Amino acid sequence: MTADNLNGRLRIAVVIGSVRKPRLADPLAAWLERELAALDWVDVDMIDLAAVSLPMHELQPRGAAASPIAGRLAEADGFVVLTPEYNHSFPASVKNMIDWHLVEWAYKPVGFVGYGGSGGIRAVEQLRAVFPELRATTVRESVLLPMAWKHLDTAGRFTPPPGAVEALHAMMSELATWARALRPARVADLAGRP
Repeated sequence: MTADNLNGRLRIAVVIGSVRKPRLADPLAAWLERELAALDWVDVDMIDLAAVSLPMHELQPRGAAASPIAGRLAEADGFVVLTPEYNHSFPASVKNMIDWHLVEWAYKPVGFVGYGGSGGIRAVEQLRAVFPELRATTVRESVLLPMAWKHLDTAGRFTPPPGAVEALHAMMSELATWARALRPARVADLAGRP
């Protein structure tokens, strides 16, 4: 692996976890996409679970090869999960998406943007316990958006509260550090898979 590969652009998949209609995820995802597009080291792939068919009855052990997003997840150097908090936890759509895949997560960092009454902190903390089982590394920094609905303007556009942009940039910096550090492990592991 060359120094250029280690320091070049990173492909980050942003997973929009809510599948409800209507949903607060739309203006938050638009804000994330705008903020991340301004980073000169990121190629963003927005994956909206509301637009992906991952039927629970088709789940298979060790992931499902027929997943319509498996290739996109496999190509990512890291992930940002935009998750609401429902009933003190993350939504079933996020767990289902995680369980549909296995090798796609390995040796990659995962960051979280949570939202809800408490900023999604309980959803984020529970997801921190799930991803290591898939050999993914969760980053310490996260973005918590309490009562994000109070930060929508009259056009429905999300205006981040103080500290949110700084928290996002801190999380993305840590995500980049881990994504670059774990690249050699991903290459070695992929080379050994059947």
